[in-house]
Amino acid sequence: MIIETLSTFPHMFDSVMNASMMRIAQDKGFLDFTAYDLRDWTHDRHRTTDDDPYGGGAGLIMKCEPIFEAYQAITGCHKGYSPKITGNEQPTTGPVPKHADGIPPKTVFCTPCGKRFDDALACELAEANRLLFICGHYEGIDERVYELADYQISLGDYVLTSGELASMVIIDAVVRKIEGVLGAEGGALDESFADGLLEFPQYTRPAQFLGREVPAVLLSGNHAEIARWRQAQSLERTRLLRPDLLEKR
Repeated sequence: MIIETLSTFPHMFDSVMNASMMRIAQDKGFLDFTAYDLRDWTHDRHRTTDDDPYGGGAGLIMKCEPIFEAYQAITGCHKGYSPKITGNEQPTTGPVPKHADGIPPKTVFCTPCGKRFDDALACELAEANRLLFICGHYEGIDERVYELADYQISLGDYVLTSGELASMVIIDAVVRKIEGVLGAEGGALDESFADGLLEFPQYTRPAQFLGREVPAVLLSGNHAEIARWRQAQSLERTRLLRPDLLEKR
């Protein structure tokens, strides 16, 4: 899978994408990741990506032009936009995009107005060949930019400072759905939400710790009994902690 991000703070992705499972996914060839700097598609000496909102109000709004121009460069798709460049403007300084083949990627925006992110949506995104996350910052993005969106996604009923943070969460959830990334076959199938339930309790050595014992069934070697115990535990945990999930089944 190809995943790209476009933002004013591309280095925010370094710690997440260069560690643990995200790094392994890239090393094994399951993931091709690139973070692009939106400022590379600006044409003034201050590399401006935002401006005051029309109508007044607090904060700054991210501008249309650099986002559309960057989208065009990264994807090879014009979306009806032709940048008007004069001889007095600074040239772009960005890298040559690797996949500007004219085939539009699935483009994702993280926004409080979006569809609530869940496991089913992570599975849907994992079926895509290529995802492009366009990350907002500051007070918001000029509404016209959302013409580029295939998905508008919200993590929940709260506001973050940046779309980079939300994008990292979604990317992590999506990449671990790619076959082979987790190593063990079917590694993501027993996790919380995969079947609409919370995951059953898990234990490892030692079998006894400070008077607390691992449930005997898990030590029995009887796999049928273990499977039944785990299913019952998932149901009970979901009933107690997330009864709303049971209502959807």
